[in-house]
Amino acid sequence: MKYYLPFFLILFSIQSLSAQQKYTLSGHIKDAETGEDLTGVNIYVKDQAKKGTTSNYYGFYSLKLAKDSYTIVFDFLGYESQEIFIDLLTNIKKDIRLKPAQESLNEVVITKKTKKRKVQSTAMGTHKISVKAVENLPVLLGEKDILKVIQLLPGVKPAGEGQAGFYVRGGNIDENLILLDQAPVYNASHLMGFFSVFNSDALRNAQLYKGHIPARFGSRLSSVMEIKMKEGNDQKFHAQGGIGLISSRLTLEGPIQKDKSSFMISGRRTYADIIAKAVSSDEDVDNMKLYFYDVNLKSNYSFNSNNRIFFSAYLGRDVFGFDDDNQNATFSWGNATTSLRFNHVFNSRLFSNSTLIYSDYNYLINLKETGDNASFFKLGAGIRDISIKNNFNFYVNDKNKMNFGFDISHHRLRPSIFESSEIDETERQNLALEDRLALESALYVSNEQKITSKINLYYGLRFTNFLQLGPGTFTKYDKDGNVIGNHTYKSSEIIKSFNGLAPRISMSYLLDKNSSIKASFAKTYQFLHLMSNGSSSNPTDVWMPSGLNIPAQTSYQESIGYFKNLKDGLWEFSAEAYYKNINNVVDYKTGTTITLNPDVEKDLLYGKGKAYGLELLMRKKQGKFTGWISYTLSRSLKKFDAINHGKWYSAKQDRIHDISMVANYKLSPRTQVSGVWVYYTGNAVTFPAGFYQIDGQEYPYYTERNGGRMPNYHRLDFSFTLYNKPSKKFRSNWNLSVYNAYSQANPYIIYFKKEYVNGSEKLKAKQITIFKWIPSISYNFKF
Repeated sequence: MKYYLPFFLILFSIQSLSAQQKYTLSGHIKDAETGEDLTGVNIYVKDQAKKGTTSNYYGFYSLKLAKDSYTIVFDFLGYESQEIFIDLLTNIKKDIRLKPAQESLNEVVITKKTKKRKVQSTAMGTHKISVKAVENLPVLLGEKDILKVIQLLPGVKPAGEGQAGFYVRGGNIDENLILLDQAPVYNASHLMGFFSVFNSDALRNAQLYKGHIPARFGSRLSSVMEIKMKEGNDQKFHAQGGIGLISSRLTLEGPIQKDKSSFMISGRRTYADIIAKAVSSDEDVDNMKLYFYDVNLKSNYSFNSNNRIFFSAYLGRDVFGFDDDNQNATFSWGNATTSLRFNHVFNSRLFSNSTLIYSDYNYLINLKETGDNASFFKLGAGIRDISIKNNFNFYVNDKNKMNFGFDISHHRLRPSIFESSEIDETERQNLALEDRLALESALYVSNEQKITSKINLYYGLRFTNFLQLGPGTFTKYDKDGNVIGNHTYKSSEIIKSFNGLAPRISMSYLLDKNSSIKASFAKTYQFLHLMSNGSSSNPTDVWMPSGLNIPAQTSYQESIGYFKNLKDGLWEFSAEAYYKNINNVVDYKTGTTITLNPDVEKDLLYGKGKAYGLELLMRKKQGKFTGWISYTLSRSLKKFDAINHGKWYSAKQDRIHDISMVANYKLSPRTQVSGVWVYYTGNAVTFPAGFYQIDGQEYPYYTERNGGRMPNYHRLDFSFTLYNKPSKKFRSNWNLSVYNAYSQANPYIIYFKKEYVNGSEKLKAKQITIFKWIPSISYNFKF
């Protein structure tokens, strides 16, 4: 590790050899109609595209050039290019507003520079998803869901039938960092995972990093999903929404003070319980509670061209239960996040963003009985973060762009919230787990450098420190789960410390103007771990920190890829291969219980993991017909001394083949059809080999861990969109979707039952299927 920093410093020192007098053109780039910041706009000298830069996450750009006269081009996907002429005799500040291209029905407009960007960039294993580009894809029950869309990309696999959770390059669900306006979202699922917490009407875009993970990100091993909410239109008031079979949504946005401040508020709620009560006379239905809701809020204010403040908030919750005269039972879970951000431009080359973040996730089960047998029971868990981040962009020159900063997060993990009238205080304390406190901090620096006309290089370094803190009494176990000792720690006393350096490197080499090869390496750390007995993410899963017994996880990932534009950028092709080693993978001893288990750490096992694969993607972005085909060939394996005799075995997410086909076709200016077909190898699972009896009670017994397979999964979805004739101020459409159009009986659960066949007892597999042919219709509007 001691060689990383000198290596990066030597590379960076190449950048400042020129003594020629130079000046800087800088400013912000926004959407001309909405005032939204535009991220990733290409800014370059006309006829000298190699002299250029891109706008950052907040639309700020800076381009340092020699003293001269230039024509500068501003070029962005889906927008009209803009050119300005400048005499660069001094530093110039120039804000730009780009007009959306006048295409019909969301046809994507791609310019020459945009076509080349994916080939030239060092980024690999990276996907940017526009909400606009995916709004017509067929989805379950008509709910647009950005997390369902990323599951159609290579290397990304759904956790299960209809699930919002996902696996990336062989990693577990908890190895994905999901950020909503920089705030971590610890459980991104509604309705037991069938919907995500992200209302697409409130979102601007999302970016997934699964190979090239920039140094500014840490805390997870496999991927980062960065989701950006709309800022609110600072020019005109707008409203949009939709009415579907199970939910409705409404979004309002507009200027508070034109050109200086704006707001956006969006809400969504399901109403299955309301409809059921309206059509049923059953008393049990009347007492039922079954719904989820979420609210997104964002506002911003520009003090001047150098200072701007943003406030973002999200609140969402699921509620399930019943309430009558004598009993009340409620199971609820949800997230709450807030972000307060301040942008400051120090000068034409230095930009900073400071962020204060709050994030909370919790679940709570409440049972209460009144009357003569009055009693209560409460069980829950959660995690709460308070964080501060400071990120700087320094535009050194037209060949180097630096990024550096720090972030600090205080974690409060609540493994169990437990109260009951049925037990005494001593027993309650024995069952409950004390809160776990931790402090995670990081320093990072990176640079994007144009080495030659053909070689681009990204190199970065992240130093991470993680402290498990008191107060509390903690037990230390040996590798066999035996108690070594107990110790009581004071408030803020350091119990265990972890730290390490995580280098990030990626490079692209242009073979010609339309093709390149790329390579990357990333080391990542993870200190928070999701404890789950289920095969997919559940609301009752518990987060635990690294500490006395749980080590930090580390991952080393190497990637290599080939990227090519075909037919003048009409088609994009990419092939990426990766290999990933993971240390300190967490698993459980057979029979481990997570909930109300104060000694859960003694039942954990630690081993190795590896994942490798090949990802192919062919995409078409222009014309009446658009879409993509992705294929992933991969393996995900684990190895533990105490499992399968120390041999490598399949992780549950070890799906060897994964295919996604996505197609959109414009039948006419007002009609569009879309289809999605998916196929993947069934999850690896542990099936019982038989049953045994103890005191007349039957129990299953198992042999090889994950030695069986669920049946292969496949499904076709279809949607038809009819755009009503628009007026000057009002637009609307009808969307008809069919999920699982050919009614494939994919198993959701497989269980085993003993049956007598020809007089002999045999173990028979039975399956439960929950989603067959499901139609839905929704009405969407905007004015």
